[in-house]
Order: sequence, then C-alpha cells, then structure tokens
Amino acid sequence: MAESHRLYVKGKHLTYQRSKSVNNPNVSIVEIEGVSSTQDAKFYLGKRIAYVYRASKEVRGSKIRVIWGKVTRTHGNNGLVRANFKKNLPSKTFGASVRIMLYPSNI
Repeated sequence: MAESHRLYVKGKHLTYQRSKSVNNPNVSIVEIEGVSSTQDAKFYLGKRIAYVYRASKEVRGSKIRVIWGKVTRTHGNNGLVRANFKKNLPSKTFGASVRIMLYPSNI
C-alpha cells in the first residue's frame, strides 16, 4: 500500500466577499476540508492556494492552467477563510475545488 504524500489540502471556492447587495470579487471565500473553527483556520493563514483547471488550447506543451492566491484571514466562526488571487477567480468556479498548499510553513 503506497502512502499519500500530498502537499496540499482540498478546499472549495464558495463565493466572493459580499454584503446584502454588493459583491467584491477581489476577495474569495474558501472552505477548507476538515476545518470547522477559527482556531483551526488560523494555521492556514499565509498559505498559498491554487485553482487548477484544464483549458482547450495547449500552451508550452500543457493544457493545465493555474491561478495562484494566498489565504489572507479568517471569515466568520466556522472555519472559512478569505483569499486573494493574482487574477480574481471567475464566478463559474463557485463550488469548484481548490488546493491549499502546506507551504510557506512556519513550523
């Protein structure tokens, strides 16, 4: 049985930061798998996030693209985090999975 050596934790892109009537696509709300409190979420502050997707056109030998971001702060009391991406994630990614990398590490 081979052991998994995954360097990331799975997460979901839920939505943009928003109020009742205005949404702010500069800030994404991400749910991290297995995190259910603010204390648990604090471990992930500063970690890198990757949204990996497949495009139809091949660039430099690969059809796989990545949009990178960073966990900036917690959001609410049940373990959600806010993240900023280099280019804002498109709204079609709501519900899509993202990878929260376990680096940079401060352990």
